[in-house]
Amino acid sequence: MKNDKDKLSDSEEKTRDFLISMPLFDSFNVEELKILAKHMSYIQLQRGEFLFVEGDKGDFMGFVVQGILEVLKKSALGENIIIARLARGSSIGEMALIDKSPRSASVVCRQATLMLTLTSKGFDRLTETSPTTGVKFIQKISRLLSLNMRRTSSKLADLLHNHSG
Repeated sequence: MKNDKDKLSDSEEKTRDFLISMPLFDSFNVEELKILAKHMSYIQLQRGEFLFVEGDKGDFMGFVVQGILEVLKKSALGENIIIARLARGSSIGEMALIDKSPRSASVVCRQATLMLTLTSKGFDRLTETSPTTGVKFIQKISRLLSLNMRRTSSKLADLLHNHSG
């Protein structure tokens, strides 16, 4: 007989199914996705609502299940500039899990949004109870951060090149 603690709730099943659909998790097996799903939760945001504000304490990361978010960065003049748009499958806030530093940008909902989140506490519990899955998750997040960093570096190089001429 299957152990009851192995059974997923409806919400956890929905989470697992969403994770399966994301390329980020394509190397995770069903068991690992089940473990991840048990450590994540949903938040619902309305249009115009902020997921977080630049400078806030970073204590979770999220994946967009449904909706559209905009990432805003304050300019030297204090105005918000849209630096990215996020839709289904996008992730945000990965750095917060790694370095727990304040948010480097603000994120606002452009339409009602459903997010799947992993808090720092949930992440710590994940690495304690399932170190292998935790390490695999960290590797994926690190790759994602590295990719974002390379993209940002090349954008910056383009900007500098265009302004120097």
